[in-house]
Amino acid sequence: MKVKEIMDKEFIVVSPDQKVDEVSIKMEKKRKFTTPVVDDDEKLVGWITSLDVTRGLREHKKKVKDIMYSREEIVHGYENDTARLAVLEASKHKLVSIPVLNEEEVVVGVVRTFDIVKTLSQLYEIKVYKIFEAMEQELKGVSWDELMEASAIVTKRSTGERITAEEYEQRIRNSTFGEAIWATGGLEKFFVGFTAIGELVIARKVARARK
Repeated sequence: MKVKEIMDKEFIVVSPDQKVDEVSIKMEKKRKFTTPVVDDDEKLVGWITSLDVTRGLREHKKKVKDIMYSREEIVHGYENDTARLAVLEASKHKLVSIPVLNEEEVVVGVVRTFDIVKTLSQLYEIKVYKIFEAMEQELKGVSWDELMEASAIVTKRSTGERITAEEYEQRIRNSTFGEAIWATGGLEKFFVGFTAIGELVIARKVARARK
């Protein structure tokens, strides 16, 4: 998934020479808490937040250039970067939003925390069996039944729970990715188990071929 797939394209921009009070009204009207500051070519030259605007009004600053962050201070991304990078940058720097640029350095969008949360919530609603279907396609020559048998074995090894391949299949068809993460104790543990299933099904396949 690319940054351009999750970014907000209905963003607003302001110029360095705009008046702070005018920008305050614009941001309030459009309900934007952050906005890029651009030059005449729509290239990023600064960044302001609603807090900067509030401070500017209190301190009687006149122009956006008097309150904005400089280009060098701004964490930004590019539209063709992976969305993962935007998520990591937002988390690392504790940012509400990040401006997105194209190859010409023109501002083309803004990734907001809301967009990230919305995308993650959609991913969490994916049915677990869809992930197993993707694994089946990657493990050439492995059947769905073999995958379910290996999954039942790994479940027993890791939890002690006795479950048949048929019961396991029914479980993943009724469960979402988010539910599976909570049930297994976190994303890392989920993928550790997922990897173990892949390794076991391959090992069983090799053992049968040697007989």
